[in-house]
Amino acid sequence: YLPNMRTPTEMIVGMVLCHCGLLLTFTGTVAPSWRQVSHMSNQPIDFVLEQGIWDICTEQQSTHDRLCGQADELAYFEQVPVQVAQGMMPTSLALTLLGLVVAALGVRCWQKEPQHLLAGVAGLMLLLSGLLSLVPASWYTHELWTLPAPAGGTLVAGYGLVLSYLGSCLEILGGLALTLSFHHCCKE
Repeated sequence: YLPNMRTPTEMIVGMVLCHCGLLLTFTGTVAPSWRQVSHMSNQPIDFVLEQGIWDICTEQQSTHDRLCGQADELAYFEQVPVQVAQGMMPTSLALTLLGLVVAALGVRCWQKEPQHLLAGVAGLMLLLSGLLSLVPASWYTHELWTLPAPAGGTLVAGYGLVLSYLGSCLEILGGLALTLSFHHCCKE
């Protein structure tokens, strides 16, 4: 009897989804555009204000003149959903990195048999990290229209928020795929 030398499909799927999720969540976390405000009174029609969880930028779209590091005149960064996102998004990224290290040790394609228990534990960590980034993205979306914005502006979700959502979902799905490794532990 020779042991199965192939890496189980759920481990491969989990690793791919979680790496993609990490990339999207990281980009969403550092992006200065969780919300865009346009069509503000007393501003040109192509003027856009972008609010992220770390920075506020303005852009004149016709000339592509972009200025970041704008003053927070509306106390935007003092809002609870923004502060929660500032704490939970980096925590999620750190837990994702730790989970991927544990997953790599469990999946270990270079040995005869993967360590199913370790891969399953990594799956739980990655599932939790996805939830840690999904909560602030969801809360921010729920409060999108109540957070302070310049008068008369049109509010829309920015690409940073969308990427954070997608990354969170990929991490959750990848974590769930890796937790299927626990099934092999039950067989043994």
